Amino acid sequence: MDLSKILSAYDQSKLTVGVLGGHSALDVCHGAKQFGFSTVCIAKKGREKTFSQYYKSRGDLGCIDEVIVKSSFDGVLDEDVQKKLKEMNTIFIHNRYFWVYFDDFSKVENDFYVPIFGSRTLLKIEERDQPYNQYHLLQDAGIRTPKIFASADAIDQLCIVKAAEATRSYERAFFLVKNKEEWESKGSALEAEGKVSANWREATIEEFVVGAPVNFNYFYSPITGELELMGTDTRRQTNLDGFLRMTADQQVDAIKEVPLKMIETGHIACTVKESILEKAFDLGEKFVAQCKKLPSDLDPSGKGMIGPFALQGAVVAEDGKEDIVIFDVSFRIPGSPGVRSTPYSGYLHGESMSVGERIGMEIKSAVEQGRLEEVVT
Repeated sequence: MDLSKILSAYDQSKLTVGVLGGHSALDVCHGAKQFGFSTVCIAKKGREKTFSQYYKSRGDLGCIDEVIVKSSFDGVLDEDVQKKLKEMNTIFIHNRYFWVYFDDFSKVENDFYVPIFGSRTLLKIEERDQPYNQYHLLQDAGIRTPKIFASADAIDQLCIVKAAEATRSYERAFFLVKNKEEWESKGSALEAEGKVSANWREATIEEFVVGAPVNFNYFYSPITGELELMGTDTRRQTNLDGFLRMTADQQVDAIKEVPLKMIETGHIACTVKESILEKAFDLGEKFVAQCKKLPSDLDPSGKGMIGPFALQGAVVAEDGKEDIVIFDVSFRIPGSPGVRSTPYSGYLHGESMSVGERIGMEIKSAVEQGRLEEVVT
C-alpha cells in the first residue's frame, strides 16, 4: 500500500474519521466531531440502530454523520466500501473488533487500502497464540508480568488457566488450578460441559496474582514525542460481578446452579494513588521504547506505538510497598469511554478528555503541521 500516494489524493481540509459500529465507535466519533471532522460508521445489519438512529447526527445532536450497513463487519474490506471511504478522505480508527470479527486479520493488514490511525500490524500481538505475542514484548520491555508456566507439569502454586469459551473464542472461560492433576480434571470437566474450547490444553498458564485490578490507559503522540496517561479504569464482568455481590453462603449455593462466567460487559472509572503514577508512567515509557525496537516483520512501518494503548493488570502489595503487575495489553483504543471520568488527562490538558477526543486532537495537529503520514499506517 502506497500510503503517501493515498494521502496526497486526500483533501486533508475535509477529513472523515471512520469506525466499525461497536466497541469504541461513539467515543471516537464524538471526539472527532469536537475537532471538526466528519464521521462514518460501518455497522453490522441488525446492530445498526445505535448508529443510524439513536446517535445519528441531526442538528446539534448526535455524532454519527453517515452509516454504511453490511451483513458482517468484514464488509469494510469490500471494494465498494473502500472506494467510498477514500472518496470521503477517511482515516480509520481500529479497535478490538478488527480481530474478533475478521476470519483472516491479514486482510486488514494487506488488503485494506484506507489509512489507519495507529499501527495496523501490532494489533495481532495481543493474541496469545502468536509466535511473538504480548508476553514476549512485555518481557523484552522489562515490564513485570505473572510467571508463565511452560507446561502443566511445572505448576507448583495457584495458577489461572486462560482458556477461551467454547462458543465464543474471544471471551474468557478462565479457571484456577494448583497442580497438574487439577489442571487436567477441571479442564476436562469444563470441556465436557461445553464451557471451554477444545484446545484448552494449549491455553496460557499463569501465576495467579491477587491485587486491585487496574487498567492503565495511555496515549503516545509521535507529534509531541510524549506519553500521556489518559485515565485508569477497572472491568465489570458478567456474571462474575453478580457473584461478588452475594454473601459467601449465597455464592456456594449459586455456583451449583449457575456457571461462573467472566464476559466483559463494561468498565468503571477508578483512580490510583499519586505515589503509583510514576510507576505507571515508567511502564508506559518502557512499552513505547520496546515497540520502537520491533523488527520489520512485526512492524513494517517502523513507527512503533501510535496513539492509544493500555496496560491492564493489578496493583499488588508486597513487603510494605506496592507494585504493578501487567496481565494484558491493548494495542489500540480501549472500549472504555469512562476513562475521561478520571482526572489524569485533565491534569495535563486543563480538563479531562476522552480517548476519542485525544485522537481527534492528534489528527488535527498532524494535519496542521503537515505530518499526517506520521500517525497513520
